[in-house]
Amino acid sequence: MNVKNFMELRIPSKSQNEAFARVATAAFASQLDPTIEELADIKTAVSEAVTNSIIHGYEDCEGIIIIKCRMDEHGVEIEVRDEGKGIEDVEQARQPLYTSKPELERSGMGFTVMETFMDEVEVHSEKGKGTVVIMRKKFASLAKGQGVSGNEG
Repeated sequence: MNVKNFMELRIPSKSQNEAFARVATAAFASQLDPTIEELADIKTAVSEAVTNSIIHGYEDCEGIIIIKCRMDEHGVEIEVRDEGKGIEDVEQARQPLYTSKPELERSGMGFTVMETFMDEVEVHSEKGKGTVVIMRKKFASLAKGQGVSGNEG
C-alpha cells in the first residue's frame, strides 16, 4: 500500500464512542471523494467492528479500541484493534448467524455485514491478546483516474 494519508484514533470501549468512530472514519475517507453509498458502507462496517470490540472483546470491562485508517490511490484501509479477550475460533465467528452472546439477542451477522460492505476483510485474533480487523474499500471515482496526488497542502 502506497500510503497517501493516514490517521489513528484511540477511544475507550464505551458504546457511546461507536458513533464517533463511525463518523470520524467516514470524515477521513471523504477526502477521496467517495459516493454517499461508499461512505455509508464504511460507516456500517466500522460500526460493526467497533461494536464487536466493545461487546465481545472487552465484555464487562473497559479497554482501548485503536482505529487506524490509511488511504492510497485506490481507496481506504481501516484497521480496528482491541486488546481484549480474543476470538477462540475466527472461522466459526465469521459464520453468518454465529454469536457467542445469544443471551444479548445478538444477530451474529457482524462479520457478514463487514464482508458485504467492504471489498476485503481480514480478521486476526489471539486468545487473551485481542483482535485486529482490517477492512479495505476501493472507490469508484479512483478507478476512473481521479486519484489523490498526496501533495495537497
